[in-house]
Amino acid sequence: MVRRAVLVFVILGHTPLILLVCLLGLLYLTWWDLRDEELEPQVKLWWFLLVFLTNVVGYAALRIWLAVRRRRAGAHRPA
Repeated sequence: MVRRAVLVFVILGHTPLILLVCLLGLLYLTWWDLRDEELEPQVKLWWFLLVFLTNVVGYAALRIWLAVRRRRAGAHRPA
């Protein structure tokens, strides 16, 4: 059912406004999460593209990756 809905959006060439707003919100949250991270611009761009293409699943992967990365960085700091 979901694949048919996506196919209809591609064929018709338009997306419902609420889905577009949600995508923009996810991209904003991605920027917010990555703005203070010490990463190369290419890595940040990769995460933006992943969230853009996969939406909620990509954002969930970003949050998990950041949590693991921050936990590992905290474990390596001397006390």
